[in-house]
Amino acid sequence: MAQQAIVIGSGFSSLSAACYLAKDGWQVKVLEKNETLGGRARKFSADGFTFDMGPSWYWMPDVFDKFFADFGYNTSDFYELIRLDPSYRVIFDEHTDWEIPANFEALCQLFEQEEQGAGKQLVAFLEDAKYKYDVGINDLVYKPGLSLTEFLDKRVIGGLFKLDLVQNISASIRKRFKSPKLIELLEFPVLFLGAKPEKTPALYSMMNYADMKLGTWYPKGGMHKIVEAMVEVANRLGVEFDTNQEVVSVNTSGKEITSVVTNTNVFEADVVVNGADYHHFEQTVLPKSLRNYSEKYWSKRVMAPSCLLYYVGLNTQVNKLLHHNLFFDKDFKQHAVEIYDNPSWPSDPLMYVSVTSKTDNTVAPKGSENLFILIPVATDLKDTEAIKAKYFDDAMQRLETYTGQDLKQHVVYKRAYAQSNFKADYHAFRGNAYGLANTLKQTAMLKPSLISPQINNLFYTGQLTVPGPGVPPAIISGNVVAAQINKQYQLSL
Repeated sequence: MAQQAIVIGSGFSSLSAACYLAKDGWQVKVLEKNETLGGRARKFSADGFTFDMGPSWYWMPDVFDKFFADFGYNTSDFYELIRLDPSYRVIFDEHTDWEIPANFEALCQLFEQEEQGAGKQLVAFLEDAKYKYDVGINDLVYKPGLSLTEFLDKRVIGGLFKLDLVQNISASIRKRFKSPKLIELLEFPVLFLGAKPEKTPALYSMMNYADMKLGTWYPKGGMHKIVEAMVEVANRLGVEFDTNQEVVSVNTSGKEITSVVTNTNVFEADVVVNGADYHHFEQTVLPKSLRNYSEKYWSKRVMAPSCLLYYVGLNTQVNKLLHHNLFFDKDFKQHAVEIYDNPSWPSDPLMYVSVTSKTDNTVAPKGSENLFILIPVATDLKDTEAIKAKYFDDAMQRLETYTGQDLKQHVVYKRAYAQSNFKADYHAFRGNAYGLANTLKQTAMLKPSLISPQINNLFYTGQLTVPGPGVPPAIISGNVVAAQINKQYQLSL
């Protein structure tokens, strides 16, 4: 009889781990706290509108392709991918905006128009970023982060200088570009990594390569189509799913978990993979004697931001907005201080607005639009109805100023989502949205370990361990932890 693996949570990392484990002979059961699968990538529908609740950017298509290929499929077997062109719009003020073209030559021309010589500099910058992407995505992110010896690799050592592990990305960009607009554009992907540009290793210019060379894509029907596809792969492999199962404790014998206890049931386990919030599982579910990290350790972790989200249905169409829209019409430095240095509700924040109905006519009624508004905010702030109402009014006012439309009178559906919701739905540590910040001091083996040194059969996956936050890294994280389990249990890979 196959050994039983219990996977806790059903986000991208958990689904990935479940699939890889099942492929290699484990009997896998996934326990999900909520009613629906997908973790932070859940969806919901209301009044004819469909909203992705979390991730909205489809970058690094090669990572998704590799995942499905590992099980004998093509991505196109499950969903239709649309390359967005323009990739997105950047709004610098109510009179100045840029459409970022998918075509690279056109992008170089845009850079050149803004700053003489910037087109050639972009070519050189992205050639360097491609090297980092090739090494980072093909080598570094698949390391389990257990020992420095993992990085004694010819490609990594030989390219150590080119990988820019010590220099920060802000300095790297400013060596080549002077225009504040170009700098803001190139620094924007770092927002997904959860740290200020001056504290993020220049290695992560590989995100610029992903953006500007590999392109911005959209799975028709929404990001939840990826969840549905991964669940289908898992089902074909024999994975079982149980929803409404919140894990509350574990039973142990010596240094092993023998069973996982939920709010309604007990599940026996030979191995346990926790893809739910690492801090919550370790500090709340595990007995104190078997925890690896103290609360003092966790209190010193640098977190990526949380988000204030709004899901909005309009009974009219919106002018000027594209599928993805970045509002850089406020002072990023001040906003960053209020996220990282002096955590507080932002005085004048940047924001991101997604309008998937611009690309997909299945997500909103005819003649209507669905808006996803995201404002990055500090973790652990207390959100109230008054605060959520204030920032919604501010966001809608900015949209009205930019589009020239009276949009508030057309709002027929609205739902807000903030730190308290992240905590309630996902037990998110400090109400974070993206996990740990990708700072140099929280990279590889300096992240919380994917294996428990206290419990022989407990492993971790997801955004608080290697390789870090984001949808592609989460999928890779599931692969990495499954490989580590199979290595430990000497199953065939």
